[in-house]
Amino acid sequence: MSELHDRSPLQVVRTADGSNTLLDPSMDEPYHSLHGALQESWHVFIVHGLRAVDKADVDVLEVGLGTGLNMLLTWLQCVEGKCRVRYTALEPHPLPRPLLEAVEHCTQCGVPTLTDAWLDAMTAAPGTTTEGLGGFQFSWRQVGVEGLADEAAFDMVYFDAFAPSKQPALWTAEVFTRLYRALRPGGVLVTYSAKGEVRRTLEAVGFRVEKLTGPPGKREMLRGRKPD
Repeated sequence: MSELHDRSPLQVVRTADGSNTLLDPSMDEPYHSLHGALQESWHVFIVHGLRAVDKADVDVLEVGLGTGLNMLLTWLQCVEGKCRVRYTALEPHPLPRPLLEAVEHCTQCGVPTLTDAWLDAMTAAPGTTTEGLGGFQFSWRQVGVEGLADEAAFDMVYFDAFAPSKQPALWTAEVFTRLYRALRPGGVLVTYSAKGEVRRTLEAVGFRVEKLTGPPGKREMLRGRKPD
């Protein structure tokens, strides 16, 4: 969710699992699957992402912070004592607080008492580190992935850009090479996409790629691992 485009007013929409997402009319593209925003984020980024990193302390990089649902679900893993996470997100076009309030992610995830803390973190100044419950640290950078220069800094990449048909510039070998370099040996990248071109590009830059069962409404997804 990181490419500049002329936005019509974003719309809050209810997805099939009862959770909310945003629809960008300018691209006719939702921020999450309409088959279930919460189910998709949980399945792709927690079950097949965060839990694929066998570490108690994890450095996560997200490409496309968007509505912050992936961040919230990761934070809840920390609150539950599953791990400790330092979370860095790239988002050149942050959402305003009223829209974040409107998606009601904390309420729909069963943690309404986290709403103010989550909103404060999501709307903090770029580069600000928020210390959250459970050993969770969060910061975001107001840059796109093309500005990423980190090397061997992360264990996990959540690649949650809009679809390749909508943001083709974010699904290139150049972008995935930056992410490959940003990962430590053994690091993992997950994405909801399972397109053959995406798989081939990930493999071409060095990832060992596997197809996994996708979230509701999607047959497959991809997970890549940087060799040790």
